[in-house]
Amino acid sequence: MCRRVFVDSSLDELIRHFTFAERGEVDGLDDRFPRYNGYPKEVYPIIIRDGAQKSTASMSTFAMALWNFTPSCMRPSQRSPSVIRCEGIAANTRFRPAYQTRRCLIPVTGFFEWDTLETGRRTQPYAIAMKDELPFALAGISEIWRHPSGIDIRNFAVLTCAPNEMMATIHDRMPVILHRNDYDRWLSPEPDPADLLKPFPAALMSKWPVARRLNNDKRGDPEIIAAIEVV
Repeated sequence: MCRRVFVDSSLDELIRHFTFAERGEVDGLDDRFPRYNGYPKEVYPIIIRDGAQKSTASMSTFAMALWNFTPSCMRPSQRSPSVIRCEGIAANTRFRPAYQTRRCLIPVTGFFEWDTLETGRRTQPYAIAMKDELPFALAGISEIWRHPSGIDIRNFAVLTCAPNEMMATIHDRMPVILHRNDYDRWLSPEPDPADLLKPFPAALMSKWPVARRLNNDKRGDPEIIAAIEVV
């Protein structure tokens, strides 16, 4: 359910694509890109609406965040999710505050999903991206959790929805992907942009099978996203 992503460009190239957002303090991630096999509990650049900025042009900014959603009210015994179903999120007391006021964009060039429909288990992995091969943004929510040591840790989760026709051939969920002209609205103070939480058009996307070596999260070379023939 979208727990692996890839960015096949440098951090600078990724940031330049999202021209509406300030660079922010993300230089510490320079040596982590390209990233061909990204997974939860790693740090990523996300785009947030920084309320501390006063000028409209500077309100959207890149920030470093841990892919592991941990709200400040979370008890130690609770599990931190990396993906969250969008259905009912506006009424969920655990996720509603972040959804209403701390939505974010997660820039990627693609994600991975495994075919689970026939066996109920992960089998053949697929890479999924845009047909134009350009970066795009997943919809997410973010929080700041205070570590017992007193350090504030920004974190996030990806929202998922029902699959489009293409994704439905391999899985029953997909990440919420936003159209470019909806980025500003997603980051806005609007409390419940529920109509944006829907499957992205399959006609604009592509998928291809990749080698099962993806299953090893230690593997992170460019061959991870290379297409293979399924026999």
